[in-house]
Amino acid sequence: MSDTSNYQPPQVWTWDAENGGKWAKINRPIAGPTHAATLARGKHPLQLYSMGTPNGQKVTIMLEELLALGESGAEYDAHLIRIGEGEQFSTGFVEVNPNSKIPALLDTETGRRVFESGAILLYLAEKFGHFLPREGAARTELMNWLFWLQGSAPYLGGGFGHFYAYAPEKFEYPINRFTMEVKRQMDVLDRELAEHAFLGGNEYSIADIATWPWYGNLVLGKAYGAGEFLQVESYRNLRRWAEAILERPAVQRGRRVNRNWGEPSEQLPERHDAADFDRRSEDKPAPESAV
Repeated sequence: MSDTSNYQPPQVWTWDAENGGKWAKINRPIAGPTHAATLARGKHPLQLYSMGTPNGQKVTIMLEELLALGESGAEYDAHLIRIGEGEQFSTGFVEVNPNSKIPALLDTETGRRVFESGAILLYLAEKFGHFLPREGAARTELMNWLFWLQGSAPYLGGGFGHFYAYAPEKFEYPINRFTMEVKRQMDVLDRELAEHAFLGGNEYSIADIATWPWYGNLVLGKAYGAGEFLQVESYRNLRRWAEAILERPAVQRGRRVNRNWGEPSEQLPERHDAADFDRRSEDKPAPESAV
C-alpha cells in the first residue's frame, strides 16, 4: 500500500481487488448477485435475513421488544447471513435487498420487502403501533434522532471503526479525523441525554433502539476495543442511558440474535422460536472483526 503522504489519485480510478485488507474479497464497485442461492423460509410471517452487527441488532431488539409487549404477530425467523462469506450477494438476498447489506426483512403477510435498518424500524413501529408517536411534535423530534443516527453511524463504523480497528495499515490522518467526529457525536448525545431520559424525550422509542447498538455498545466499551482511546467514561449521561437500555430483557435477547462470534452464551446464530434462547449455539465462533 502506498504511503498516503505521497499518494496522488490517478486520473481514472481502477479497482484493485486485492487492496482493502481482510474484507477486500467482499467489497466491489458493482452491485447485483455473484451466485445463485435461495433464501431459507421459516414458519412466521416475518422473515429476517441478518447478522448480529449493530445494524442487525437494531431490528432483533425491536422485534424482541414487540414480543415482550405481547404482539404475537411480531414472531419472526432470523436467518444468519454470513457477510464475511459473501452470502449477501446471493440472488435470493439481492431480491430482498438490491443493496446487498444486512438487515433485510420480508413480511410474508403483506408481501413487502423492507431494507435499510431505519426503514425496518419505522415499518415495524407503524405496523404494530409501538415506540413511535403517531403525530405531533413528539413524533417530529423522535424522527430527528432516528435520522441523525442513520446519518451519523457511518462515521463511527465505516469511518472510525474501519481505520482504527480493521484497516490493513494505520494512518494518523483518517484516525484523527474520524476520532474527532465520533467524539463530537458522543457529545451531541451526552448533551441531549442530560435533558431527557431518552433520545427526543422521556419515552423509549425506535430512536433509542436504532442508536444503542452503535453508541451504547461504544460507550460501554464493547466496540472496537476503543473505550480508553475515546475516553468513554467522560460521557456520563450517555453511559447512564446505555446502561439503562442494556438492562432491558428484550435488548439482552435481541443483541444475541444472528451472532456467531464471541462468548458462546452470547451467541444465537439463528432464531426461529423464543425457546431458542435457552439453547446454546454450537456454531464455531467467527472473528471479532465481524462486529
